[in-house]
Amino acid sequence: MGAEIHHEVIHYTGHVQGVGFRYTTTQVAKEFEVCGYVSNLADGRVLLEVEGQRNEVKAFTAAVAERLHGYIRKTEQKEGTRSPSFTGFTIK
Repeated sequence: MGAEIHHEVIHYTGHVQGVGFRYTTTQVAKEFEVCGYVSNLADGRVLLEVEGQRNEVKAFTAAVAERLHGYIRKTEQKEGTRSPSFTGFTIK
């Protein structure tokens, strides 16, 4: 793995808190080689920050969207590359 890896920050809006969103996202993360975290925000959104090889991150975020699409009304996504910052995948 090089010094730079793919990194995405995603905000999910909709009926995303109190529905097992973070737990499900953590379970989905186990199927992919990704690191990061998922957390509830005070404004009712859920924040997902994830890093890894680009294809793994894309497959992971697509799986999250597919698994939880009934709860997501809007997705705001920013992506780029940076040095690895996470170990494992957690709920914050």
